[in-house]
Amino acid sequence: MPRALVTGGAGFIGSHTVDALLKRGFDVRVLDLLVPPVHDGSVPSYVPKEVEFVRGDVRDREAMSRALRDVDVVYHLAAYQDYLPDFSTFFSTNAVGTALLYELIVAEARKVDLVVVASSQAVYGEGRYEEHGRTVYPGPRAEEDLARGEWEHRSTIDDSQLEPGWTDEAVMRPHNSYGLSKRDQDEIATHLGRRYGVPSVAFRYSIVQGPRQSFRNAYSGALRAFTVQLGSKVAPLIYEDGQQIRDYVGIHDVVRANMLPLDKPEMAYQSFNVGGNRTVRVLELVDLVARVMDVELEPLIPGLYRVGDTRHIRSDVSSLERYGWRVRDGLEETVREYTEWALASPGFFNAANDALRRMESMGVLRRSVVQAGT
Repeated sequence: MPRALVTGGAGFIGSHTVDALLKRGFDVRVLDLLVPPVHDGSVPSYVPKEVEFVRGDVRDREAMSRALRDVDVVYHLAAYQDYLPDFSTFFSTNAVGTALLYELIVAEARKVDLVVVASSQAVYGEGRYEEHGRTVYPGPRAEEDLARGEWEHRSTIDDSQLEPGWTDEAVMRPHNSYGLSKRDQDEIATHLGRRYGVPSVAFRYSIVQGPRQSFRNAYSGALRAFTVQLGSKVAPLIYEDGQQIRDYVGIHDVVRANMLPLDKPEMAYQSFNVGGNRTVRVLELVDLVARVMDVELEPLIPGLYRVGDTRHIRSDVSSLERYGWRVRDGLEETVREYTEWALASPGFFNAANDALRRMESMGVLRRSVVQAGT
């Protein structure tokens, strides 16, 4: 049997990828550290018994070397993600861990047929906008504008509001530590992979949603934050004014993308957007979650904002579509599947309140002087 290594295979995207690889006839090995807040230290019950589980850190040379033994393909999905200012952890886990993976493959002359690396939509920062008929890529919004509750990007020509476009793979302009570390991963895979003949693909996932997305990690992920709040009969909290455009993609569509390079080796040494191919505002998402959960609670919009957040972002998926991939799952279907899973999970609780307090105490979550909507 061919053997696959899935780093982060006990996590959200990783565990679903493990299931798909088993169905494809792979012998699967998982490397995962099982650390909070995503995990509670134990192997989740959804990890299949036939999987070889190795508890270890992607930054640990010995653990990674053992995990790579006799593998044909690698899905490098382990990552560190939140909104806290622990910058070194982002880079040591995401960038250095990926560099170590390639270092070991090259140094030990391992024959690996494919490496798939989890990149992110966060590599684009604010993404692509239109300004009077021309394409622009604005930088991060000014702190003084956010403090005044001025959320939108504006033209440097006449102060009109810029129109968000569909962001393709051409330009990466990350502006927070997570996005910067993901850009490093992305370029390690495509550039070092090509340089040393290790066929590699980087997938720039949009906001992925679905069951097994841990409700313990409420620092990021609107669906899980809204679910734990509404499921606890607490009014959902909206950042900025709720008019942010987002691009949500279901986990099953992501897994279908992950499997594609196994059959299409011509995808090697490229990066691809994996998105939902739809425009959704945050307020539309919270309304959908409330309707699916049959909870009537008006959202709170107090004018809070997160440092390093993006105003609008949505990914152009046409590059991936050229290889036969299409979005299949509707947003309501994805929301329903996640909320039902979360509410039925043992130990379900509202992790959002503690996350909010911690972000405020660390200066990551701030309040504008003008209340949103006034």
